[in-house]
Amino acid sequence: MPSDRDRPPMDEGLLSPVTVGHDETVTDAAYLDALVTAEVALARAYGELGLAPAEAVDEIEAEFGWQGGLRGCPDHGVDLTALVAASVAGGNPVIPLVARLRERVSDDARVWVHRGATSQDIVDTAAMLLARTATSKVVAALEHTEVSLRSLARSRRDEVAAARTLTQHAVPTTVGLRATAWLRGVARAKERVQEVEHNLPAQLGGAAGTLASFAEIAGPEPAADLPAAFAHELGLAAPDAPWHTTRWPITELGDALVQAIDAVGKIAGDVATLSRTEIGELAEGSGGGSSAMPQKRNPAASVLIRSAALRAPQLGATLHLASALAADERPDGAWHAEWPTLRELLRLALGATAHASALVSDLHVDTDAVARNLGATGGLIVAERLSLVLGPVAGAEAVSRLVSDAAAGGGERDHVGRGATPEAFVADLLDPANYTGLAGALVDDAVAPSGRSGADVGPRFGAHDARSGRAAHAPNARDAPQTPLSDQEENP
Repeated sequence: MPSDRDRPPMDEGLLSPVTVGHDETVTDAAYLDALVTAEVALARAYGELGLAPAEAVDEIEAEFGWQGGLRGCPDHGVDLTALVAASVAGGNPVIPLVARLRERVSDDARVWVHRGATSQDIVDTAAMLLARTATSKVVAALEHTEVSLRSLARSRRDEVAAARTLTQHAVPTTVGLRATAWLRGVARAKERVQEVEHNLPAQLGGAAGTLASFAEIAGPEPAADLPAAFAHELGLAAPDAPWHTTRWPITELGDALVQAIDAVGKIAGDVATLSRTEIGELAEGSGGGSSAMPQKRNPAASVLIRSAALRAPQLGATLHLASALAADERPDGAWHAEWPTLRELLRLALGATAHASALVSDLHVDTDAVARNLGATGGLIVAERLSLVLGPVAGAEAVSRLVSDAAAGGGERDHVGRGATPEAFVADLLDPANYTGLAGALVDDAVAPSGRSGADVGPRFGAHDARSGRAAHAPNARDAPQTPLSDQEENP
């Protein structure tokens, strides 16, 4: 029988394929690196303020392989497996970690390892270090996705497609506008993650968030300066105050990650739907296969992204339940519940955004399928337009009959064209390309170099016809020929 040390980790991604190859920055080993990095950074902060002897700080740095705040201490030499086993008794890994670090340095340096700190200072700071690395990767993936979506929206700006509401054909839209909707969601999520990334704070408050231990060691003024010095060593934001049970850094991070996964999950859901055999408008560049049905080309990337999107909201909710409602000055269990929850959210965000970046960059649009589906209802997709244009002339009841007759067979052209209505007007009225509204302007706004998020569509959408002074438009009731409709279409 193999020993525990010979066994592979419990989770290598067998049941989480969306994260495979993308979660190396949030493994247990990475977390341990961050814990050691935080401990060494604290000693360095004492040194920078002139509180710890330079020799002691130098020894600590050298012993644990300090490589700077961004790279940390990847060569610290602490045995992860042994540390995990020793963490159970105290309920967190810092207690046995500190003992191991102290036993490796001299008496003079030992006193400056973890001096005045509490376990939560180190665990929370390590979480922020992992989050910084992970969120930078998430932002990079979202930026790449943005670039691909801009290109898709621009190239398909005027390709008319069927918009679907409540699963049914509704009115015409464009492939470009659909891509623009994805783009706006991704851009918004990226901004949110970036904002959080740039404001991840270090944690340093001592046993109950009063900094009493640091004030006792160094005096009130140096104690007040120590958290900022600690944060500076790590490249994190300086905290306004200890946040042991004021957990907005955790909940805001979680919310931003959920939003990022939501944004790419929306894309994945649409791609999965539009790649169905009977729709066929989109296809992934490299679809997945089937163990039993060789003809299938499954939208594997979309499936994986959706798997993350379906899990993420509940993880975010767990953070609010545990973190936001933390009791006392350190809660019993709620703090511990954060650790795997936040790590899994980071892991899912890393995997989902990486897969989305690859998916969008190699997404195929089947123009023939788009056109075929657009015409599937025989022109009924412009029924709303008929109501708006012909209703004031023929009456709502007549238009309703016209649409019903068209739906029963023959198509709308046969029914709208019946009577003395000019053919040119009928053709223009029934052309889906003439009823896409501001789709083109919305696409232009989203792909513009200014990179506007779309919240402000701006006055450019009010393009005017200089000759008439009216907003440019497709034919409406005022343009309809004032000729009698056929007997069937006249008002009673």
